[in-house]
Amino acid sequence: MGSSAETAVSDAQTAIETVCPAIALLDAQGTVVGWSQAAQRLVGYSAAEVVGRSAGVLLVAADDRAKASQAAQKSTLWGRWSDLAQVRHRDGRSIDVRLCVSSLSGQDGRDWWVVCATDKALLPAWPAEATVEPPLATLPLPSRLPIGVVIRDTHLRCIRVNDTQGSKDGIPLPQRLGRRLTEAAPGTGAETLEAVMHQVLESGDPAMDVDYQALLPANVRSNRILTASFFRLDDAQGRALGLCSVSVDVTDSLRARERLATLGEAIRRIGTTLDVMQTAQELAALAVPFLADYTTVDLAEVVPLGEEPLTHLGPQDGRIPAFRRAGLASIHPGTPESLFARGEPVFVPPTSPFTGVLRSGKSHFEPMLDTSPGTWLDHHDPARAQKIREHTMHSLMVVPIHARGAVLGVAVFARTKDPRPFEEDDLLLAEELVSWAALALDNARQYARERSAALALQRLLHPHRPTGGSAADVAWRYLPADSHHGIGGDWFDVIPLSGARLALVVGDVVGHGINAAAKMGQLRTAMRTLADMDMPPDEVLSRLDEQVIRLTEAEDPRHPATTTMAATCLYAVYDPVTRTCTMARAGHPPPAIIDPYGHVTFPDLPTGAPLGLGLVPFESATLELAEGSVLALYTDGLIEARDQDISAGMNRLRAALAQPDLTLDDLCSSTVDTLRAKPPSDDVTLLLARTRSLSADQVASWQFPSDPAVVSRARTLAARQLTQWGLEHLAESTELIVSELLTNAIIHSNGDCNGDCNSDRTIGLRLIRHEMLTCEVFDATHSHPLVRRPRTTDEHGRGLFLVTQLSRRWGTRDVPDGKLIWADQQLPPSA
Repeated sequence: MGSSAETAVSDAQTAIETVCPAIALLDAQGTVVGWSQAAQRLVGYSAAEVVGRSAGVLLVAADDRAKASQAAQKSTLWGRWSDLAQVRHRDGRSIDVRLCVSSLSGQDGRDWWVVCATDKALLPAWPAEATVEPPLATLPLPSRLPIGVVIRDTHLRCIRVNDTQGSKDGIPLPQRLGRRLTEAAPGTGAETLEAVMHQVLESGDPAMDVDYQALLPANVRSNRILTASFFRLDDAQGRALGLCSVSVDVTDSLRARERLATLGEAIRRIGTTLDVMQTAQELAALAVPFLADYTTVDLAEVVPLGEEPLTHLGPQDGRIPAFRRAGLASIHPGTPESLFARGEPVFVPPTSPFTGVLRSGKSHFEPMLDTSPGTWLDHHDPARAQKIREHTMHSLMVVPIHARGAVLGVAVFARTKDPRPFEEDDLLLAEELVSWAALALDNARQYARERSAALALQRLLHPHRPTGGSAADVAWRYLPADSHHGIGGDWFDVIPLSGARLALVVGDVVGHGINAAAKMGQLRTAMRTLADMDMPPDEVLSRLDEQVIRLTEAEDPRHPATTTMAATCLYAVYDPVTRTCTMARAGHPPPAIIDPYGHVTFPDLPTGAPLGLGLVPFESATLELAEGSVLALYTDGLIEARDQDISAGMNRLRAALAQPDLTLDDLCSSTVDTLRAKPPSDDVTLLLARTRSLSADQVASWQFPSDPAVVSRARTLAARQLTQWGLEHLAESTELIVSELLTNAIIHSNGDCNGDCNSDRTIGLRLIRHEMLTCEVFDATHSHPLVRRPRTTDEHGRGLFLVTQLSRRWGTRDVPDGKLIWADQQLPPSA
């Protein structure tokens, strides 16, 4: 970020700070007329011994004296000269020094000289591996550097000055010579400096590194900062002859430090969150007012913000929606310079600096913003042109936001109140700031993308609106341990089954995050498929166990981290007609049952092995539940603690659930809040279901002998029951469904007896009125019918095809001692 000039000034300042140079004042003939205490400490000679003598006698070698004489003649043209030389110490030894000689102008028109000598041993060392001495221009102070020198008498009037000083502080030579600083440039700054000079004259001690602002006239704006060191000069009697001040312009060095501090501040303040909008706002806020008066951060389509893609918005008054505003800051409250608020699409002309930067990936630098008629502003963007003129924006930088080879957007910096135009160094700083912010923005973008995908996956894998229908009221909580992605390996499901029954599922795949969630999704899909097949819980888990083994075998063996799929599961089916619940578990914690009075029990169910091991068969158990009982299915993350036994966790769960006065939803929240570990080490899932039962007047059932003659009577009974329920409009379709299902059952029942039929064989018919109208037919066979599309010449095979057309859905399931075929018809909302 720094230039070679900045480096040189920094070297000069460092040398002045670390070394107090010896200073001698020479007249036009080279005679010493002033001597500093530092000079006495360097060579051992006092002012009385040196003042009035030629300075050349202090040089050891004749070659050095000849070079000094020649350099003095050249310095008349160039103003200053520096070189290495050996000077004679009072004790006879030689000292290697660096001499810096600068010519001084006075009122008499004759050039005097100020000589600064510094012990070479005290200067920064040249690298040891260097084989030759470096060239003069590359050596540190006092080489050919822009150092200002002023000589003042004991009244602090300027008697000699070099040309550099005038170019630094802006005081013309005629205004300076013969005057004190407070006379040449009145003000508090001059008064402060004169106080320092008085102290140096009185004590003889030098004053080092005094910072001050260039003392320009009041009507001239200046931001140049100088640092000065003051040394007293003594005459031959050791009395104060005056003082010498040596000044260096440190503006660029200070700016470099400020910019370094700003970059440090950027590291601290930008990217504090993984929110794209917040990160963009942090960049804008940091730049104002240090770098710009007005800053915007506009992100392109590659950073998804808002609900509607920019490409869907279409052009507006010839401008295209190229960005969306994410960051905005101004020195004025309310950011009146901005045409667009944060979050809004930013419309720009197709041919503008903004779209140009987006296409090229290179910064647009316009120190003097051209707002004259005929520019792109007038032709394509009059609204923005009006804002620019209204707020006197006069300098502009548009910097691309780069990350991973893509341009994420642009950061715009403008100056309004600050009259200084942007400089190249400002552009470098802006690019550094934006570069750091781009890393944070890209991290936020990647996080937003991953989180969006994870949340979409979660929405797909978890029930959208789980409902227990007529069987139960349900409530659930799911809290993943991986808060970054918001998903994990736990899953739950609430699956409506035929006959108003309800399946409740809770499972836990080993692991957390997206990998576990993907495996969980596979198991949940398989579980739903198996549940729809209406198999008993133990058989469902057996089939699921086989599926897990197949999925594991199908994984890529080159990635062993993804081949292990171990899971636990609890599957329960509740029947509101009989108030029975049949459950089976595969290595999963047992459910909790809360009776209507708040007593909590954990039923003793066969444990079963975790899924994917293919070990022992699974077993089901059936319990009868009182109406209003609560079933609690959960994962081990709710009850496990690293420092406690699992039984202690179950006891805590028992206490948390024993609150019969709470609503189901409040009980769910209270239990999770009470038991969940902080911080969470595992996913937590809790599913609660408060059971209902169907009243006797919602169910009608009959038993018929396995005789085709009963079909007519069954139709009549079914129609009569529908009339009692007020469902006469479904009578015709129900009669047809009953007729087809009953006839089919009788035919297959009689056909499967193999000549061993007896009159004890019966066919059951049941109608259930819940959210659906369910018609169920039971027979003692285990053959399941299949739907066929009959040909025009077929005499049979149209029965189930007709049932399919009349019902919302139909199916079969095995029951003890036979099978059951059912068909659902949709009830009107008022039924």
